[in-house]
This record gives sequence, C-alpha cells and structure tokens, in this order.
Amino acid sequence: MLDVVSLRSLLPLSKGLKQRPFIIIENRALAEEEVDEAIDKKSTTLGGERVLRLRQHERGTSQERRYKRSHRRSPSSGRQHSHAVQHAHRERDRDRDRDRERDRERDRPAASGLAGSTSAMSSSKRNRGRRHHASVSPNPEQRHRHRSPASKSQRRPHKEFSSIIGETTTRQQFYKNNSARMKLVVMPESQVPFLPKSPRAPSIEDDVEGHLVYESGDLLANRYVVLATLGEGTFGKVVKVKDLKMDHVMALKIIKNVLKYRDAARLEINALEKIAVKDPEGQHLCVKMLDWFNYHGHMCIAFEMLGLSVFDFLRDNNFQPYPLEHVRHIGYQLCYAVKFLHDNKLTHTDLKPENILFVDSDYEVIYNSKKVPPLKREDVRRVKRTDIRLIDFGSATFDDEHHSTIVSTRHYRAPEVILELGWTQPCDVWSIGCILFELYLGITLFQTHDNREHLAMMERILGSIPQRMAHETKTRYFYHGKLDWNDKTSVGRYVRDNCKPLHRYLLSDNEEHKQLFELMLRMLEYEPSSRITLKEALAHPFFDKLPANQRLTDPRAAGDSQQSHERSHSLSR
Repeated sequence: MLDVVSLRSLLPLSKGLKQRPFIIIENRALAEEEVDEAIDKKSTTLGGERVLRLRQHERGTSQERRYKRSHRRSPSSGRQHSHAVQHAHRERDRDRDRDRERDRERDRPAASGLAGSTSAMSSSKRNRGRRHHASVSPNPEQRHRHRSPASKSQRRPHKEFSSIIGETTTRQQFYKNNSARMKLVVMPESQVPFLPKSPRAPSIEDDVEGHLVYESGDLLANRYVVLATLGEGTFGKVVKVKDLKMDHVMALKIIKNVLKYRDAARLEINALEKIAVKDPEGQHLCVKMLDWFNYHGHMCIAFEMLGLSVFDFLRDNNFQPYPLEHVRHIGYQLCYAVKFLHDNKLTHTDLKPENILFVDSDYEVIYNSKKVPPLKREDVRRVKRTDIRLIDFGSATFDDEHHSTIVSTRHYRAPEVILELGWTQPCDVWSIGCILFELYLGITLFQTHDNREHLAMMERILGSIPQRMAHETKTRYFYHGKLDWNDKTSVGRYVRDNCKPLHRYLLSDNEEHKQLFELMLRMLEYEPSSRITLKEALAHPFFDKLPANQRLTDPRAAGDSQQSHERSHSLSR
C-alpha cells in the first residue's frame, strides 16, 4: 500500500460531489475524514529528527523559555522590562553595524599610505571603543541568554528545514507520478461492501444534569451499540441498544452520574436479582434484568425490550379510556404481579401507569361509537395484546429495610403516606385502585399537587377520613379531628365542582361496571388494615369473566412477544 500522505492529492477531486467520496487502495475503502486522520498520524513521523527540530524551533530554545519564565513580571514592572528589552535591541544593532563596517574595510583595498594610517588609526579608536563597550555590555552568550522574545524569528536559520520542504515536494511528485495505483470512487456509503463499520468509541462526557452524553452508534462497555433514545426521566435515560454478544435488541437504562441516583440503581439491581432468584422464568410478570454494569459513574441496567407503557398508549390515544375487558385483563395481571412481590416481603411503592408496560403495543384503529356526536367522532386505537410487565423497582423496599417517610408518585399516594403514619404493602393496593380508575375513565382520580387539597379530594370522593388517622397524624392538616379546609375559597370551589362521590363516575349501570367500582372502593379504603389484599382481589367477581387464555395458569399468558418494539421503559411522567 502506498504511503497515506499520497491520499491528500486525491481529495480535491471529490469537492462539489453530493455523494460521499471514498478512496480505494488495495480493496479497502477510506472515507475522507479517515484519510485526514491517517495523514495527521503519518505526518508526526515524517521527517524524523528534522520535524523534531522544527517543533523545537517553534517552541524556542531552553534558554529562551527560561527567559520567558524568569521575566513574568507584574503589570507595574512592565515599563522597566520594556526599557531593558529596548536597550538589548540597541546594543545588538550597534554590534551588528560595527561588524559589517569592519568586514567592508577588510575587503576594501588601501588607496594610499595616508588612507592606510587613517584606517589604522580609526580602527584603533574603534577597538578602544569596542573594548570599552565590552566592559559595560553583556557578552554574546549573555545577550543570547537575555534575548527578547521579539527576536524569535532569528532564532534558528531557515536552511535547516529546507530539506523537509524539498522532501515533501519530492514525495508529492512521486505520488503524482504513481497515482495510477490509486482509485477515487464516489458512491453512497451503503453501497461500499468493504467499508469498515465498527461502532464509534465515545469520549466520556456528562451534561449539566448528569446525563451521559451519547450519540447513535456509540459503543458502551465494548458490547452495546446505541440505536435510539426511548425515554427520559428523573433518574436518567432509557436507550435502545443492540447487544453485540447476544445479537439482539434490548433496552438499556442509563442512570445519571449522581450519587443518590447511583445508590437507588444499586437498590433496584438488588431487588431485581432477588426477584430473578424467586422467578427465573419471569412467570410473575416482572421485567427481566439481563445485565448491569457501571459505565464511568453511570449505572446501566439492561432489560428485555418491551412496548409502550399503559400511560403512553393512553396519551397517544388522546386519553380515550380502555375498554372494560382490557381494564379487567390489565388489572388482573397487575394484582398478580404485585401479589408476588408482597408474598416475598417486597413493596413496590411506585405503582403507576408509566411503570406498567405492554409486552407488545401494536394496535388496530377502529371508528368511534355512533353514540358520540358526529363532530367528536374520531379514530380510536385499540391495543391488540394486553399482556403487561411491571417495571421500575428503584423504590422497591423489603420489609426489613428502612422505610422512607414519603413514597409513591403524588396521584397514587395512599393517605397513610400523606399523613406520615407509616406504610406497608397496602399502600400498593391503594395505588392499584387509582390505576384502575384511570384506565376506566382516561383521567386521574386525584389530580393535585398539594397535600391538603389531596386530602380534601379524598373526602369529597370517598367520605370523611377516620378519626383515628386524624388524631394520630403529626401533620397539621386537621383541627379537632376534622380536615382544616375551606370550601369557600377558589381552591375549595374547584374541589367541590370537579370531584364527586366515586359511584357517580360509573359509565354504565351494567353489572360488570358495578363490580369494577366495588373492587376499587375496597382498594381505596382509608384504613390500611381494612383494605382488600391482592389475594382477595384476584378472587373478586370482577375477574370471573376473564377468558381462560388470559388467566396466568394458562401457559400462553406467559409468552413473550417475538417482535422488536421501538419504545420502552418510561421513567417518570
């Protein structure tokens, strides 16, 4: 193969072309940027010692560098430094003029003896003057040591580097004469079969929030190639990657390079590992963790690739509620998965539609019901399969672990958590009741961001909070056992006008709808001890009409989709 420096002469031929140019040398394709990189690498070795001397010439001699360091004065002494430099320049110019005059007189023939004697006398005077100047002026070595940076251009004669220029010219001429051995081909990148397509090794960089900065095509941990971003949340991002080792696509959760998020990720990994020991086949509908690693401070967790979350599908469907049969199947699976956690003394604490993912979110489009006014009719998406997986165990807590005071996302937070009365597994049951309501109506049951307003909505929808909870709480939301709330304020009127008793949200008087609301009412009991357990919930009449092929005793219900999906793992709303 020819020296890569020769490629530079071919690059101008590709200017103005719309397709990407490649230079073909011995059946290998080089893109233009690869050629430039190779030329840069080659140029560092071209010329050997002469290039080293060239660099030294640009940097200056060691004495001149010491001069710069020793003369780093404060701004107040700049005038003295300037005078010293000017004096050195004048002395240097004076010596140079004397040397030139002496050389001219040496070469000039004497015209007469008078001229010779005059010349000798003037030479004697000059010598006396030179001796006097030498006694008060620095010698050449001292002048060199104190040379001004302004004289850098005279530091080294240019002839030392003329050979490099000549050699370069000779090389260019050589490659010009031998360019027949090279071939310039312009074609689309996809049509170059032997173009190396190795993943790009990224430079590790974080943004101001702690997210890993990456691009499509980056290679992580020498195994995972980044394909696309799937979602972003408080803890980090989820990206679609290809596993080069296993040759399949998966979802990679990349946690922020922040200590508290790394600690939460380690807790999630610990919970997922224990779940995998109890359920290695994933029959209890918890997401499978396939791998995890620490990538330069970013905890990364690899999961099976899934579809959209229940919330994302609802949002993309303009918040059109799910059909009752879908609510039944999703609710049944959710109770089944969380019951498995509770049986193993684990509380999820962050159940919400964003953390429930469809295995396959493919859908069909149907036209809306005729009961809807013509102007409001629109196409509605209907998911084909309602198999789900439960994700995001970053807040999951075992019974023997420390229990944080506040858990759960606001809209799905149980009253005992708001009142800081302590919590256990029943707080998950409350969250499931809120989720069933949202699936049924397409709206959030408690749409608020304030604790007092949240409690007021609860009382408006579910009735008064029990006296025991009101007296035992250390919060200041109650006065003499009653919620301290004014219905006459603007916020009070909003709660009164937009919230109503739970049974008034029924869309139909059909028995199945009534059974769903009776189940929700049992899940939304104020007292955790009175709240229905998930074992009891699975035996509720609402799930009696669940088809046999959707019950988890049927092997078909545990099957995974064989398709690859484009989105997965929402982190937070």
